[in-house]
Amino acid sequence: MSENNSGAVVIEAGGVTLTYRNIASDIIHCSCRKDGRKQVASPLGIQLPEQGKLDYESTESFCLLGNGRMSVKVDIRTGAVCWTLADTGKLLFEEAGRELEEIPVFRYTVSGDNLDVSRVKTVDGERNFVNNLVSQKVRTAYRGKLYFKWQEKERIHGLGQGEEGIYNYRGTTQYLYQHNMRTPIPFFVSDQGYGILFDCGSLMTFNDDCRGSYVCFDTIDQLSYYIIQGNNLDEIMSGVRKLTGQAPMLPKWSFGYIQSKEAYHTQEELLAVANEYRKRKIPIDGIVQDWNTWEDGKWGNKILDKTRYPDFQAAVEELHRKHVHVMVSVWPNMSSDGENYQEFKKEKLLLNDFSTYDAFNPKGRNMYWKQLEQELFSAGVDAWWCDSTEPFSGPDWRGSYKKEPWERYLIVGEEHKKYLDPGEANLYGAVHARGIYENQRNSCQDKRVLNLTRSGYAGSQAYGTVLWSGDICATWETFRKQIREGLNFCMSGHPYWTLDAGGFFVVKDNWKKRGCGCHNDPEPKWFWQGGYELGVEDGAYRELYVRWMQFSAFLPMFRSHGTDTPREIWNFGEPGTMFYDALEKCIRLRYQLLPYTYSLAGKVALNDYTMFRSLLFDFPEDETACELGSQFMYGDSLLVCPVTEPMYYEPENCSLEMKKQWNCYLPSGVNWYDFQSGEKYEGGQWVTVEAILDRIPVFVREGGIIPMEQGLEYTLEAVNTPFEFHIYEGKDGVFELYEDAGDGYEYESGTYNLIPVSWNDAEKELCVGESSFVFDQSISGRICVVHTSSGITKTFCYNGKEIKVKMQAIDSEGETC
Repeated sequence: MSENNSGAVVIEAGGVTLTYRNIASDIIHCSCRKDGRKQVASPLGIQLPEQGKLDYESTESFCLLGNGRMSVKVDIRTGAVCWTLADTGKLLFEEAGRELEEIPVFRYTVSGDNLDVSRVKTVDGERNFVNNLVSQKVRTAYRGKLYFKWQEKERIHGLGQGEEGIYNYRGTTQYLYQHNMRTPIPFFVSDQGYGILFDCGSLMTFNDDCRGSYVCFDTIDQLSYYIIQGNNLDEIMSGVRKLTGQAPMLPKWSFGYIQSKEAYHTQEELLAVANEYRKRKIPIDGIVQDWNTWEDGKWGNKILDKTRYPDFQAAVEELHRKHVHVMVSVWPNMSSDGENYQEFKKEKLLLNDFSTYDAFNPKGRNMYWKQLEQELFSAGVDAWWCDSTEPFSGPDWRGSYKKEPWERYLIVGEEHKKYLDPGEANLYGAVHARGIYENQRNSCQDKRVLNLTRSGYAGSQAYGTVLWSGDICATWETFRKQIREGLNFCMSGHPYWTLDAGGFFVVKDNWKKRGCGCHNDPEPKWFWQGGYELGVEDGAYRELYVRWMQFSAFLPMFRSHGTDTPREIWNFGEPGTMFYDALEKCIRLRYQLLPYTYSLAGKVALNDYTMFRSLLFDFPEDETACELGSQFMYGDSLLVCPVTEPMYYEPENCSLEMKKQWNCYLPSGVNWYDFQSGEKYEGGQWVTVEAILDRIPVFVREGGIIPMEQGLEYTLEAVNTPFEFHIYEGKDGVFELYEDAGDGYEYESGTYNLIPVSWNDAEKELCVGESSFVFDQSISGRICVVHTSSGITKTFCYNGKEIKVKMQAIDSEGETC
């Protein structure tokens, strides 16, 4: 053992060199090398310096080190490592050894002067498959393994998002590779109070079965990982973002309702949809222009087809006048017939699939942005939908049968490794997002970056991204799986996740009708297996769609999208009919909760918070709650219990005769109020509640403070209705109401309000603290109203100064608003 000049502890143990560095009081970094290799740059771009020296001592057999919070015991002979809490000796986890096998690393180039390309139109976009690539060894690296010895009932979560709906990874194998419906993140968190971030950009495998418990790394130059200890999951998530980047504020409009489908085809169609929502006075904040905006045959071109978009800037300006924002789908891969492609080709900024731009090269990122600016950002486009950012599908995105998980991992992984350095095979989506974020911020400070993207990685949260789960199919089983996948994704350090509400594929095998060229392929597609041949005409699909929308109303981004059948609200009926009314109620609820939601977003940016929360965040001592991947917390106060079974219809309009009830678990240690009925329940029990179509079971934690708005048709609307504080009595409560301009980056220099709101239950008194700034939607200068769970209502005027509102005796007196 030795100590170098920087304060790191270096240990020769188990045939490898282990180097430990103290990064923060809650983070220790370990790197493992072999054969005298030097430290290499971080694949994730982590650059945090050491913070002080580690304490250490050694014996003939062991090395003991720590930072006052974590203690590490290294067996010098075997390399086994035991991590414990320094103050209590509580076991965190054990490393059971590691392997580093030297392997050759190959890069692929084209054989000869002629390019042999198969250009294939798939349901996942137009793809190139290069047939005459040859490999050349460029260096050596390692194939690595890190073995673990878990505690008996330990739960493991995180690892990004997959397809299988696994909630607790114990006893399973999970393959971490980029693909449609798969967003790996090299981080897992344990319910034992720690998480591990692997500083790795290659393909990975998590394994926990009879073969052993380990993480396998396909191609690494060193085995590098960060151990993050926290007293709760929020502290651990904060550690991840401390290492990989904090999430910035997203624009306020992105927390409203966003209407999308595959696809609107003209600027007139975009305007017509927005106009209809405004005519019906249904709230909406964004509309999405999906793919195929380019001229025929110019896939991925960012130059619009002028026959369908003759004056896109005028259309965007008209939408803005209606307070509707525009998101446009853009792709990293391009047809060789397009002008954008030719620009990249001329500057040699294409990857070796001769279709996808090189996002690893800063020149490539800059050129991509210039193309976005040319006709889209200059026209006023507000946000990007970065589709297909994996960016390679592989042959597994074909065929009528789904291949085995290990086959898919190999097929898709090898496709990535043909065109990317194997050590960077999972990184494309992150560097693509980085280019858009950095360039847009350099171009414009008035418009926050919003990037809805299909792929990402550790650190993507720093680039204004929201990850969506890919092209899922419309079945109840998929719906149930998606809840678990989203919770795991948000336990991976990234706070913003969403999905295609209603499922992307609705009918079975509809590829023959699809206008992307794959209609010439007679073979069924394994992934195109929705359950509703009649689409929106089927009461069974309408029921599923309503339930999916109700769930999505409590996600960071509330968005409908899909193919096969229309998605706008009027396709589900008219006012006064069951499905239409349920959808309208759902959308209005999203807007009523906007002050609560936007305050959660402020907490994400300021405190590394997570708004879409596994019950492990808030109820780690409740064993039943910890096992549930079907319910979640939305912020600190709202418990959401989505209905994930049909109650009204089976496919093809077959009616069901079932009780419209749903079983919900209320975590222990606190009492709960039914959000709609107001009925109070004791925690620590299952309850059965009414679940008619227009109702998603939601409960409010005792002591909860829920700020609400009424009458909003868009998020930035300044309404003249009273601002509401809803108080759920029984315990003291606190809330921080976040306000800012709703867009731009002035909040980074402190131009925002964080208004403390507290409830003293014994005194029955609400206190609203001071605010410093006045924005268009500030509560300063407004009439406010307090509603308590016991039925007392009082109004007061808030003028930016602290005010206390006594709910039992006389009302507080405030200045005239």
